[in-house]
Amino acid sequence: MDTFQGTTVLGIRRDGVTTLAADGQVTFGTAIVKGTARKIMRLHNDKVLVGFAGAVADAQTLAERFEGKLEEFHGNLPRAAVELAREWRTDKYLRRLESMLLVGNSEHILLISGSGEVIQPDGDVMAIGSGAGYALAAARVLMKHTKMNAREIAEEALRMAAEICIYTNDNIIVETV
Repeated sequence: MDTFQGTTVLGIRRDGVTTLAADGQVTFGTAIVKGTARKIMRLHNDKVLVGFAGAVADAQTLAERFEGKLEEFHGNLPRAAVELAREWRTDKYLRRLESMLLVGNSEHILLISGSGEVIQPDGDVMAIGSGAGYALAAARVLMKHTKMNAREIAEEALRMAAEICIYTNDNIIVETV
């Protein structure tokens, strides 16, 4: 059975600024069903960004749980991420959720997965979703060889990914903290 697929979310940290950017494409099987989906949210008084790849309802559930963890741990992003990952991996209901989260604040970018992983990237660049490899490669090159800011790198890297990945489009939403 076909499932809804496709997203690319990219996180960049540069010069004290964290940017998350995502494309807007949602695909069902081989058809594009939406081109303007919003896959980034602001949480915890707009100080934390969350981008998601995977099932939308699952991602919404996880984002709500993550927001609760942020409140519980007074905005401590790494601690909230570890606690969400632990709960996600061990809870009978949550472990069936099929999504990944890319979260960031002014100090961190973290990937949170249902297998209990919380990963902080080397080099302040992380990507998830169908076009992650393309966006990640482009962003790393731009980080290394340009003076572009985090927002500019995120936008350009996603544009490059959209030119290559059939599950990524160039309707890009960018949020910065």
